[in-house]
Amino acid sequence: MQDFGGSLTGIVWDRAARDPGFAMLSRRTGTAWSDVSAAAFRDEVVALAKGFVATGLQPGERVALMSRTRYEWALIDFAVWAAGGVVVPVYETSSAEQVGWILQDSGASVVVVETAEHAATYDAVAGSLPTVRDVWRIEPAGEQGSLDDLRACGTGVAGADVEARRTAVHRDDLATVIYTSGTTGRPKGCELTHGNFLAEVEGILEGVHEVFGKPDAAALLFLPLAHVLARVFQLAVLAGGVRLGHTADVKNLLADMEGFRPTFLLAVPRVFEKVYNASEQKAEAAGKGRVFRLAADTAVAWSEARDTGHAGPFLRAKHRVFDRLVYGKMREALGGRVEFAVCGGAPLSERLGHFFRGIGLTVLVGYGLTETTAAACVNTPSRTRMGTVGPPLPGVEVRTDADGEIQVRGGIVFRGYAGDDVATKQAFTDDGWFRTGDLGHVDADGFLHITGRSKDILVTAGGKNVVPATLEDVIREHPLVSQCVVVGDGRPFVGALVTLDEEALPAWFETRRRPALPLAEAVRDPQVLAGVQAAVDAANVHVSRAESVRRFRVLDVDFTEDSGHLTPSMKVKRKEVMRDFAAEVDALYS
Repeated sequence: MQDFGGSLTGIVWDRAARDPGFAMLSRRTGTAWSDVSAAAFRDEVVALAKGFVATGLQPGERVALMSRTRYEWALIDFAVWAAGGVVVPVYETSSAEQVGWILQDSGASVVVVETAEHAATYDAVAGSLPTVRDVWRIEPAGEQGSLDDLRACGTGVAGADVEARRTAVHRDDLATVIYTSGTTGRPKGCELTHGNFLAEVEGILEGVHEVFGKPDAAALLFLPLAHVLARVFQLAVLAGGVRLGHTADVKNLLADMEGFRPTFLLAVPRVFEKVYNASEQKAEAAGKGRVFRLAADTAVAWSEARDTGHAGPFLRAKHRVFDRLVYGKMREALGGRVEFAVCGGAPLSERLGHFFRGIGLTVLVGYGLTETTAAACVNTPSRTRMGTVGPPLPGVEVRTDADGEIQVRGGIVFRGYAGDDVATKQAFTDDGWFRTGDLGHVDADGFLHITGRSKDILVTAGGKNVVPATLEDVIREHPLVSQCVVVGDGRPFVGALVTLDEEALPAWFETRRRPALPLAEAVRDPQVLAGVQAAVDAANVHVSRAESVRRFRVLDVDFTEDSGHLTPSMKVKRKEVMRDFAAEVDALYS
């Protein structure tokens, strides 16, 4: 196993020493991609670290970083670490109030923003942040206050000074403070050390080794790097000898994938749901909906047969036919080389997992939290069980208590919440295991099954315990549906609030030879309501009658991050939805 020393910067320094010409990253300029060697990237990191040192950054000081996913994110991350600092990620979609809270709570002394718009967000709260002394900007380059200006400040700093700072960092030192997405209240700052990240990276490289080390392996990252999952993915890719590219705008994702041609990806379940739904809608519009559905059923059956070893000659023949007609085209749309995708952040349905594996893209579903430095468990190419989140990574232990709560122990577990000793103590059991708040069980083969979140369990007026995710995940798979929130706590039966996928509506109406309706009219359209009812019926099959959704209400708005109802990682903020749509919930029971 590679030895990265005590600091995350060892990932870059080790690669630059062993293979200086290795194409560690690719950077997009316009529509073209240009490779950046390990040695060149290390030199860029050193130049920027010198700037931080020259402008007064002290070891242990906090540097807040507010940017979309891009090359400079990785550069700044490693430069701050090389200078001995601590990075505090801020989602680029954050409001001024959220930015103010994170900067104030973390005590950030330096802020790096991507654009003038982000700078304006900071300026709105700057008066209440006396600890901040410097603000730097990624765009536009070359101007005063830009990264070029910061690099120029460091020209008088000796490389030996940066090396002394870098090598003084140890595994127990703080690397980052990541603020939780706030689905259950105000965000708390999770303190993660260099050792936490290194334990995670080492576990990934050992546990998912099949993905790394392949000739010409490449990974394209588009999820927000302010989220721990994308951050860990980036570190593991760089440590594992895989060329890394970034894309900030998911609207350009397919075009970027075609140019970059990745071999594996990182995504949340909603991305896979939208890829499937878009493919189905496109086939319907072309009059090939029946062919697509047969191809999808064949892909699922073929994947299921792989688990049992009973794929008969007829199934294999059908799979070969649909590979030419359907699956190959879907793979080409993803760049033509994608073999694996890592999926986390929320559950992926078992059927979708089988579908994508059936078309040649194995989705490796994992489970973890910010407090566990992302993945604690993950399915691997050689150890996959659909419907689970896989076995624990090497070096990680997982157990459940008498109530079914999942608990984790190992080097990946954070050291605590910043400035909140009470919350930190409550997060651990008396014998030192981290309490996740999620419910599940570990089967006889060591695979973890997630059954819900303890705080999200509903108890109906009849005393029936209901796990909303079981229903929500299936309903959300329907092409019409964007989001779903199951309700019914203390109520006589289970209901649901449903939002429509506005982008999917035109194609959906087109396949039915009808003019598209605006969202405000679509929510009352009988055919649309029948489609949503079909999604609800499909979900109810998986539960008892007492747990089934009896009534639903389609909202004329969607849950979004801007509306305050979704986290940046696309998880629904249940408390905010229940507060803002209380009248709609009451209407279900009137």
